[in-house]
Amino acid sequence: MQHDSQNDLDKSFRSSAIGYWANQGVTDQEWNDHKWQLKNRISSLPQLEEHLNLSEDERNGVILSGTKLAMSITPHFFNLIDRDDPDCPIRRQVIPRVEETITSPYELSDPCGEDSNMPVPGLVHRYPDRVLFLVTDRCASYCRYCTRSRVVSGAGDQALETNYEAAFQYLEEHTEIRDVLLSGGDPLLFSDSKLEQILSRLRSIKHIEFLRIGSRIPIFLPQRITPELCRMLQKYHPLFVSVHVNHPRELTSEVKEGLECLANHGIPLGNQSVLLRGVNDNVETMKALTHKLLMCRVRPYYLYQLDLIQGSSHLQVPVAKGLEIIEGLRGHTTGYSIPQYVIDAPGGGGKVPINPDYIIQRNSERVVIRNFEGKTFEYPEPAVQPDPLLDY
Repeated sequence: MQHDSQNDLDKSFRSSAIGYWANQGVTDQEWNDHKWQLKNRISSLPQLEEHLNLSEDERNGVILSGTKLAMSITPHFFNLIDRDDPDCPIRRQVIPRVEETITSPYELSDPCGEDSNMPVPGLVHRYPDRVLFLVTDRCASYCRYCTRSRVVSGAGDQALETNYEAAFQYLEEHTEIRDVLLSGGDPLLFSDSKLEQILSRLRSIKHIEFLRIGSRIPIFLPQRITPELCRMLQKYHPLFVSVHVNHPRELTSEVKEGLECLANHGIPLGNQSVLLRGVNDNVETMKALTHKLLMCRVRPYYLYQLDLIQGSSHLQVPVAKGLEIIEGLRGHTTGYSIPQYVIDAPGGGGKVPINPDYIIQRNSERVVIRNFEGKTFEYPEPAVQPDPLLDY
């Protein structure tokens, strides 16, 4: 399934214009105010029907969405949707479909095993030297394939109950932790002052070397990325921001401006895409996306195989397709454009890198490899002489 127009695959950065809302008396000042954007999110069936030609699968999906994951779409992101195409790659990411109510036997409510690796409420300690700090359960818009749909948006049966003081105490006591990732929900929904309280407290813990923020706010709500926010974040270097873009159409001129503001304040940016059926499951779309990301000074970081989230089978892509995409990028574009394809091992196994098979044969004497053109080459293994000072 491929619905990308040539406009989606070029390198231009079109604006998410005020559009429909201009006819409703909305001013440019209001449109560029992130608080106005949040207040005027699309969150109901009547609002959708006013703007889109909904399919029956979408209409029924919206009716049922309140029992799993709320629907909420910022006007900025909503303006990127094709009004008449139910298979629009932007539309598939944020508008519920009735397929979400179908659960396959292998799908899980907590596919990454976060709940079982949570020593205190809201803090996931799965890797030896780093933790995931879930600071909120709210987002500007809700992705229909959300890994944490069990706790995000307030619609599901399970609630996120973060204990901030217990989390800070745990971090202070565990000196092996050097890296803290703030996520949720979306930490950049917080006010500058509230976010700074968290960052400053973390920076007071001496053994924490650097901080990360995972956010889709720069994409859903680029109006939130103000010079004031960037100056505040700049005080807590080394600090990294991981954004989440799946399709080149998401990279508007407003998004590019926000990402450049972050980069201009010394914040390294990486992108984490999720491989989604009908969104980015072909080489051409992924190449266009990674090229535009680099133009925004964002390094393509991960391409995730979709987690086994309940109700996500209509968006699942075979692993073979992911490998085909990586192979279609390797050697055909700059190495900076190629993300690492990973599977987050179900049940809490962590990220496992998945790569095409470039090693054809390997023994103690040689390695036979192939390149992107299919040509084979031999690389001799060095003859290792015994050295009492070295242990191989």
